Amino acid sequence: MTDFGSVLEALSNGGVRYVLIGGLAAAARGSTRSTIDVDVVYDRAPDNLSALAAALAPYRPYLRDAPPGLPFVWDATTLRHGFNFTLTTTLGDLDLLAEVPPSLDFAALVLQSTPVALMGQTVRIASVDALVTMKRAAGRPKDLDALAELMAIQARSR
Repeated sequence: MTDFGSVLEALSNGGVRYVLIGGLAAAARGSTRSTIDVDVVYDRAPDNLSALAAALAPYRPYLRDAPPGLPFVWDATTLRHGFNFTLTTTLGDLDLLAEVPPSLDFAALVLQSTPVALMGQTVRIASVDALVTMKRAAGRPKDLDALAELMAIQARSR
């Protein structure tokens, strides 16, 4: 079980620049669906990669679904050489994404987000419009299932 508040606290207290997306962002925008992880799009600037590595290091990040014992070094160099990381930590599951369909990176998403008080933190959360765009573009069955509710939230907010 992911401790959502502690994940957000670790990122925020670590000075990490990110935008919350996925199920937790949808819930913050009014969705009634549940989620099991935290999904963020992170800024790939070198100082942010260092902050991200330091913020999560105490929680022993490891590649989710990787064989136990697979060598994995969690640091800014690993982040610089990678792009998207699906992690398990002692706080729970966290997906760190550099970009999401349709080609939305941190710079694009920060313009389509607002700061929101969530679980004791002020967190940049993707707008409902951005969430709808991402769900449509991903096109996975679980994303398409969530789309109708997000579109209803979108319509109510106009």
